[in-house]
Amino acid sequence: MFGALPAALTYYWRMKMPETARYTALVAKNIKKATQDMSKVLQVDIEVEERAEDPKLNYGLFSKEFLRRHGLHLLGTTSTWFLLDIAFYSQNLFQKDIFSAIGWIPKAATMNAIHEVFKIAKAQTLIALCSTVPGYWFTVAFIDIIGRFAIQLMGFFFMTVFMFAIAFPYNHWILPDNRIGFVIMYSLTFFFANFGPNATTFIVPAEIFPARLRSTCHGISAATGKAGAIVGAFGFLYAAQPQDKTKTDAGYPPGIGVKNSLIMLGVINFVGMLFTFLVPEPKGKSLEELSGEAEVDK
Repeated sequence: MFGALPAALTYYWRMKMPETARYTALVAKNIKKATQDMSKVLQVDIEVEERAEDPKLNYGLFSKEFLRRHGLHLLGTTSTWFLLDIAFYSQNLFQKDIFSAIGWIPKAATMNAIHEVFKIAKAQTLIALCSTVPGYWFTVAFIDIIGRFAIQLMGFFFMTVFMFAIAFPYNHWILPDNRIGFVIMYSLTFFFANFGPNATTFIVPAEIFPARLRSTCHGISAATGKAGAIVGAFGFLYAAQPQDKTKTDAGYPPGIGVKNSLIMLGVINFVGMLFTFLVPEPKGKSLEELSGEAEVDK
């Protein structure tokens, strides 16, 4: 019952918020209402400025004009989000399996349930505090300095580098003396995921598309990303099974093993880096400039 309270409060306060001025002016075509809303929010008097509508900018999602202007952009945002979530969710959901495989935490069969939960929680908390959380704060600090494109490209690049660095010499890292090195480099893949595409793939689709299609394109990109999460969650679960069928978990067929699965994730990160080149750099530009809505007839 109490769980419904945050949702109810969110709904109440959302209903009190005015629609964004861009939507009201550019989509609802009510410039007067948009001006009034902005005056209320900014607490200043703003004069209404009527402007003629450019019919060339009134194109739909399935139009040739959208394909010409933003087709590659949408391909870039959907593909990078899809590829990121395959790799990111695979790494996140199966940390315990990877850490058990290298011997950083004991096998589940050697612990009781409470001890297992404690060990896994401690390992995942350490990864989060040392890599995941700092990665987000680095993005916050540098996103308007070096830009979304550079952060995403750099993130995919270093995710690829560190994934290959732990995958190819995998047999070296599982030795007892080398496990800490494995954990450090594995943590760096999370750091550059968050100081990289795990932040920018959410931000960029909200900036580069026209106001009337912005939410739709962002939703398409996000839905494609969640499809990647499904692929990553189920795919890694099966792929990481040992090739020897006598060593697989109960009910699972033989897979390609942890080493080959990590190599595959490295390849996915590399492909994500390539698709990043389809995404424009929004840094320092207004939403109207990015979407082409600020174009002036010559």
